[in-house]
Amino acid sequence: QVQLVESGGGLVQAGGSLRLSCTASGSTFSDNPMGWYRQRPGKQRDFVARISSGGSTNYANSVKGRFTISRDNAKNTVYLQMNALKLDDTAVYYCWSTGYWGQGTQVTVSS
Repeated sequence: QVQLVESGGGLVQAGGSLRLSCTASGSTFSDNPMGWYRQRPGKQRDFVARISSGGSTNYANSVKGRFTISRDNAKNTVYLQMNALKLDDTAVYYCWSTGYWGQGTQVTVSS
């Protein structure tokens, strides 16, 4: 059974940075694409970023240039470096791999 465990969320001021981590267990991590989604209050869950098994990345337009997704296959971990955070980035951030979701981690950006 695959488990995805996120960490690194918290409260940060607008313009600040946070790094989210997601550690996977129970699967061949390096073979799978990984990604991040977020759900803002009252909204649906939206795509944020994705990284393929080969390291190719895709980003939502709203985070392009500010967020960076990366992976460390030796640690079975995917990261989301978030810079220049905006109030609108406040959301629960979910780690994703094919068919699986993490439990989510709250990111709150304050003014």
